[in-house]
Amino acid sequence: MTDRTASCSCGQLVVRTQGEPTRISICHCLECQKRSGSVFAAQARFAEADVIIEGASHEYARTGDEGTTARFHFCPTCACTVFYRMDAVAGMIAIPVGAFADPGFPPPRVSVYESRKHPWVHVPDGVEHFE
Repeated sequence: MTDRTASCSCGQLVVRTQGEPTRISICHCLECQKRSGSVFAAQARFAEADVIIEGASHEYARTGDEGTTARFHFCPTCACTVFYRMDAVAGMIAIPVGAFADPGFPPPRVSVYESRKHPWVHVPDGVEHFE
């Protein structure tokens, strides 16, 4: 079984996972672009039972275009988002792939909100595409 650790920049908020993610995706929506500070956000979903959260976090809830809410948890010291929960996907925790700081992390299998994708971004072959 694969164990991984994600954390914020200062190390106060840590998430430990067991096993492989159930989904790895990249999102091109404008809110994910703002949240991540990049042209897309990459995240991995894990079953809540396979996740251990250590440290304090603040929560920011955002309701998206489709009417569902995501609850982003970030470090109160360095402000890095380390995990989030989606009301529409109960029992799962999403973790930004960059929080793992692991260049060997598996690639995304899904790409969403591609209508907002920057034209110079190239999505890997074999990925499912969603508008």
